[in-house]
Amino acid sequence: MFSRRNRRTPSAQPAGPVFDSAEVAEAWARLDAGDVPGALRTLRDCAESAPLGEIARVTGRAAQAAGFDDLREAAAKVVGDPQDGRALYDFGYACVERGVAHLAIPALREVVRTHPEAVGPRRELVSAYEDQDRHGEAVDLLLPHEDDLDDWPDRYLLVFDAVTSGRLDLAEQQFAKLAAPSEEMWQPVHARLARVMARAAAVRATGAAPLDHDDLRGWQYVLRGSLLGHLSPYGFDAGMRGRYAYLQDSYAACRAGIERLRLALEASGQRPTTVSLLPDRGSRILGLAAAELLGLPAVPFEPEREATLVVAYDLKELLEPEAPDAGVEALRALTARAPGQVLHEHASCWTDTPPVTADSVGLLAQAVTPPWGEQLQGRPDGSGADRLPADPRSEAELAAEIVAASPEPDPGDDTTPPDPDPAFTTFATAAAATWLQGPRDRVRAMGPVPSSRFT
Repeated sequence: MFSRRNRRTPSAQPAGPVFDSAEVAEAWARLDAGDVPGALRTLRDCAESAPLGEIARVTGRAAQAAGFDDLREAAAKVVGDPQDGRALYDFGYACVERGVAHLAIPALREVVRTHPEAVGPRRELVSAYEDQDRHGEAVDLLLPHEDDLDDWPDRYLLVFDAVTSGRLDLAEQQFAKLAAPSEEMWQPVHARLARVMARAAAVRATGAAPLDHDDLRGWQYVLRGSLLGHLSPYGFDAGMRGRYAYLQDSYAACRAGIERLRLALEASGQRPTTVSLLPDRGSRILGLAAAELLGLPAVPFEPEREATLVVAYDLKELLEPEAPDAGVEALRALTARAPGQVLHEHASCWTDTPPVTADSVGLLAQAVTPPWGEQLQGRPDGSGADRLPADPRSEAELAAEIVAASPEPDPGDDTTPPDPDPAFTTFATAAAATWLQGPRDRVRAMGPVPSSRFT
C-alpha cells in the first residue's frame, strides 16, 4: 500500500488560516510577505499540535510559491481528507524529500498509528526523525518490532539510531544480531557501522571516555572517527557542552589546535614527513604554521602523497570561489585515505557538517570568523562595535602570528570541566588502534550530546 513512487494529482490549493494559532497565523503572514523559508520555520513550533489539515494548507501554499509541485499536490490531498493514510504518507514523503522533515513527522506518525504493521511508513518516519536528530524517537519506534525486523535496513537503522542517541548497550546487543548484508549496496554501510562499534568499544574498555550525554570528545570520536582537540571553555552549563555557536577565532586558538594535534600524532605513533597545503587561503596559512611548529616541510597537496599531514582551516572554504575547482577535487580526493595521511581541520561546523570528516578537529563551531578575516571590535565606551577589515598581510606573515601566539588555553568562565593535556593524551592513546580507519565519509548526525544553536 505504501511505496515510494511519483504521484501527480492536480488540485486547487486552499488559502488562508483556519486553525486559531499564533504560529499558524504568523506562518500565513510570512507567506503573504513572500518569506517561504520563514513560514516553514515558524511551523516548527506548532507542527505537532496544529491539525494535520492546517499544516498541509500552509505547506501547500509554501510549496506553490517555491514551485514544488509534488509537495503542493500531496498537501492538497491531505487538506481534502486529513484522515486518508495514503495522502498522509505521500505528504510525509514529499516533506522529507524537500527538506522539511519536521513537517513530515506528525503526518507519518499518524499513518504508523493507524497502520502499525506497515513497514514503509515506519521507515519513512525513521528517516524523518533522523533528519531532525531525533534518534531516540527512531529507536522507540523500531524497538517494539525488533523480533520481526529485516536486517537491512531495519535492524541496521535500530543499531545506528541506538548508538547515535547514546544507547550503546542496546546498539551492541542489536549489532550482534545483525547479519552481514548480501546486497552490495549495504556492504560499505555495514563496514562503517562496524568501525563505529569498534571505536566505541576501544574508548569504553579503557575508561578513557564516559560516553555520557556530556562527553562531546568521546562521541565525536565514536560517530566520526575524529579526535576533538579543544572544548569550548564558555557556556558549558548554558547548553553548549564544549561546542561554540558563533566564534571570532584567534591566533592562540589556532596554535592550541596544532599543539593538541601534535599530542595526537605522538600518542598514536603517526610520523608524517610533510605538511600538505590545500588550495584555499585559510588552509595555507594554518598549514604553513603547522609545518613550522612541527618541523616539517610544507608541500602542495597531492592526493596520492603518503605519510603526510593535510591541514585545513575550515573544509567548507574549499568550496568558496577562491579556488572552487581545485577545492572540489581536493575534497573528492580526501574522502579516500592514502597510507599514513592524516587530515586535520581546525574549525569544523557541527550544524552543517563538512563534505568529508577530518581525522583531527581543533574545535567545533556553528559559525566562525578566522583571525585574519573581518573582525568585530567593541568600542571603549561600550556604545557598540566596529567591523574591522580583513588582514591583507601575506600567508607567511599570518602563519607567523600563529607560531608566535601563546598555546596556553583560554581559562573561560569556570563552568567547563577541566581538559588538561594529559587527559587528551590518554584519550588519543586509547583511540590509537581504531583511528585513521576507512573512508572519510560525511556524518550528519549530531549525536547524543545536545548543544544550543542559532536557528
